[in-house]
Amino acid sequence: MKKRAVKVLDTTLRDGEQTPGVALAPEQKLEVARALDDLGVDIIEAGAAITSEGERKAIKLISKAGL
Repeated sequence: MKKRAVKVLDTTLRDGEQTPGVALAPEQKLEVARALDDLGVDIIEAGAAITSEGERKAIKLISKAGL
């Protein structure tokens, strides 16, 4: 039987802020993205750029960090 590769896609940074009362600063999102990367997550859904300027800043920080 051929082995299939499994990839992990995490939506914490996008879906997590859908929770009432949860709001992360761009630097906090970068910290979470680094932790997810350290855990071996293959794909990090960083957020929705259309949402706000803060969201765009967070996505840029995460992207520039190579995550």
